[in-house]
Amino acid sequence: MEAILGISAYYHDSAAALIVDGVIIAACQEERFSRVKHDSTFPHKSIEFLLEFSGIPLEKLSAVVFYEKPFVKFERLLETYHAFAPRGLTGFLKAMPPWIKEKLFMKNGLKDKLSVFGKLNCPILFSEHHLSHAASAFFPSPFSDAAILTVDGVGEWATSTIAIGKGKSIEILEEAHFPHSVGLLYSAFTYYLGFKVNSGEYKLMGLAPYAAPGNPETQKFKELIYTHFVNVKYDGSIFLNLSYFSFPTGSTMADNRKWESLFGFPRRNPEGEISDRYINLAAAIQEVCEDIMLKMAKHAHELTGMDNLTMAGGVALNCVINKRLKAESGFKNIWIQPAAGDAGGALGACLAGWYIYREKERIPVPGDGMGGAFLGPEFTQTAIEKVLLRYDAKATHYPNFNELCNLSAQLLAEGNVIGWFQGRMEFGPRALGNRSILADPRREDMQQKLNLKIKFRESFRPFAPSVLEECMPEYFNTPGSLPYMLFTAGVADEYKRRNVDFSEQDLNKRLKSTSAKLPAVTHVDNSARVQSVNESQNSKFYHLIQSFYKLTGCPVLINTSFNVRGEPLVCTPEDAYRCFMATDMDYLMIENYLFRKEDQPDNLDIIKGALGLD
Repeated sequence: MEAILGISAYYHDSAAALIVDGVIIAACQEERFSRVKHDSTFPHKSIEFLLEFSGIPLEKLSAVVFYEKPFVKFERLLETYHAFAPRGLTGFLKAMPPWIKEKLFMKNGLKDKLSVFGKLNCPILFSEHHLSHAASAFFPSPFSDAAILTVDGVGEWATSTIAIGKGKSIEILEEAHFPHSVGLLYSAFTYYLGFKVNSGEYKLMGLAPYAAPGNPETQKFKELIYTHFVNVKYDGSIFLNLSYFSFPTGSTMADNRKWESLFGFPRRNPEGEISDRYINLAAAIQEVCEDIMLKMAKHAHELTGMDNLTMAGGVALNCVINKRLKAESGFKNIWIQPAAGDAGGALGACLAGWYIYREKERIPVPGDGMGGAFLGPEFTQTAIEKVLLRYDAKATHYPNFNELCNLSAQLLAEGNVIGWFQGRMEFGPRALGNRSILADPRREDMQQKLNLKIKFRESFRPFAPSVLEECMPEYFNTPGSLPYMLFTAGVADEYKRRNVDFSEQDLNKRLKSTSAKLPAVTHVDNSARVQSVNESQNSKFYHLIQSFYKLTGCPVLINTSFNVRGEPLVCTPEDAYRCFMATDMDYLMIENYLFRKEDQPDNLDIIKGALGLD
């Protein structure tokens, strides 16, 4: 038996992953344990979970693989600061101490951090950042050979790569280098629109469809972006006009003064009004990045001659882009790593260690190697009972899970919102049915209720539908299986919104329209970020949706992540109970236990304080 540990850390979304004889055993982000969203610290608790879950002591590991090469990254920082000097001196002086103290001597640092778990007898290896992304995309995919496209902000030097995967090998064919980055271009607009970089990109993507189709201002902004910001080549390679950007050496993404002069309005205050000019700018940069990615994917198709495409890197989480690639890139099949961001780099690192460093043959698996992305911890009845004791909580235990499913379906059909906590936690940013908040998608008011009273987030944010896989073609214009919520799809004609008023200033009223039979999951542009659910991948969630289908004739549920704004996805039963009590959720199901809000003690102050909501 050979076990390899992969680690990503020190930028954002630190994580750890473990494979045994090439099989992915477990993976988890540190934020889920620390409760610090996008935690960048060394993933102590994640590694502790992996070793305890697998029963493999540190001494028995065959290798530890870090997801990037610190010396190469340090070289890029030095060359960048030198190239832009004297600009960025303050940033340079701020960046250097942690590098000299900890990051530059990473091998010794890793040995020291791992020593708390025992004696390390194996080598510590370093993969390249984009090779880790490529490995995470290709090796768990269902393909024996494929083109590989990785696109993010930046790794060491690379910002995007095109590679080819065959069997146990990956060959990188082309790469773009910092500072010319699609991911950083998109993040700069995320910043200017008042959202947080490295987390608010989802908000930009969700905001863009609120622009009226063919809006003249959107087209004007696109022309300004192409004229002043970015030169796009036929193959999707780009060159940024760096006079408009601050990210190479500064602490912000953009030169606010120059952007305001060009676009005619200032950077949006993070909590400020979202007027049409910001919406139209969001639509413009979304369309520009779609065009860039489509050119890049078409070039990858021509370059490799492959029918299959695999993808990773943060930009691969843009499901609107992915829809266009699926329809227009020329590839017959596309598979995307569900943990496509830097957390997935930990998984790619250990897979690269197994297949590339150890030169092991790939093991054929049905479907893909991610196991539905259910790779985190699960909890026993004892852990649930501890919550009951600690908070004097009240719950009903149902020995028969089918009975609980039927009751849950009835409660959902009555308009209740349910926290759904089952089995192993998801790896990656999406809740896929084990750490989810669920509701009835047929209710007109449900999107606003969930956003404002449950999630405590912007009211325009869309929600995803989870649908029985066999029913998906009837409701959404897409064939096949989409288990990881990584593609949008058009809503079938019968369920579309009609007469959307794009001139309405209130975004909630802009969503009001006629004939939308699934209004809470049908976005303003009649798209939805779909998750298909089948019995083999997630039996419990499948049976719950099936129970709802039998009761209502609707095989679709709203599925959003079990957390509130600013919090990571819940990990433990205690996390779930605290989140349940601090929001207007009506019911909570933790394994076979049902918690009713009205039965719980009046301890909201303690709960909200623990969540930082007081």
